[in-house]
Amino acid sequence: MTRRRTPADLVRAEPGPSFEISLDGRPLPALPGQSIAAALWAAGVLSWRTTRRTGRPRGAFCGIGSCFDCLATVNGTPNQRACLIPARPGDAITTQEGHGHADLTV
Repeated sequence: MTRRRTPADLVRAEPGPSFEISLDGRPLPALPGQSIAAALWAAGVLSWRTTRRTGRPRGAFCGIGSCFDCLATVNGTPNQRACLIPARPGDAITTQEGHGHADLTV
């Protein structure tokens, strides 16, 4: 049986100890240096936003900050590109619905 290699194995990376972030109150592990999107992907989460008009699920698409599919509410601030923000211990990510300002009078 062949051992499955990860990108970290290929470059012989030894990340520091994992820490915890949360998505909608659910604790998830993250590693130092991971973006929030990478940590969510690694935990099996593929969607953390819904579109404004149709409510369709969205997650990371380009992974480099060019598009805006990965928007999330991070520590209470909406419209954060999860692929660009490094995960930090204790980060609270919440699923963003639509434009992220549903609780504001616009």
